[in-house]
Amino acid sequence: MLPQEQINSYISELPEWQRKLLVRCRQLIHSTDAEVEETWKWNSPHFDHNGIMIGLQGFKEHVAVWFHKGSLIKDPKSLFEKLAKGEEKGMRSYKLVEGDAINEAAFVDLVKQAVALNEKGTKLTDAKPARKALVLPDDLGNVLHKDPTAWANWEGFTYSCKKEYIEWVTDAKQDETRKRRIAQALEMIREGKGKEDAHRVGS
Repeated sequence: MLPQEQINSYISELPEWQRKLLVRCRQLIHSTDAEVEETWKWNSPHFDHNGIMIGLQGFKEHVAVWFHKGSLIKDPKSLFEKLAKGEEKGMRSYKLVEGDAINEAAFVDLVKQAVALNEKGTKLTDAKPARKALVLPDDLGNVLHKDPTAWANWEGFTYSCKKEYIEWVTDAKQDETRKRRIAQALEMIREGKGKEDAHRVGS
């Protein structure tokens, strides 16, 4: 059986509300990407363009549209299901339950981005993880702010350099150790030195 026939059969056997949603999603994908290729993977409909791209599936209480490179796609209308805290997935899903209407403009935008990623040959491994915002400890920040030269150097340091100093200070187990490290950090930062030189000064 050809993929198109398998998809037709799959959709026809779903409840009416699911059929309507998946038929419309299918239409929107084709209208957005004239070169999309319908395929049958993992017992569900897929739509490929220069590689795997989008999948559709009907579940008991919802239907899902899977974007295989969803983590690289901008989703300003928040169509993608939110990930649990700390969960990391390359794939993202747009879920619809009975009575939902497809946000067609936003959905088409997601499809366009998915096509563009595949046309560029972008892989999930090309994504750079978002950097965690650095929190400058108050005690370290206070001494740096009081020294214009040190603060100017600090502002010019790279993310990694700042991170090393912050971790060095916050990893101190004793209050006296922390104070000593802050004093050492101030001197080195004033001289424009990176944290790697701090190991020669002592702990």
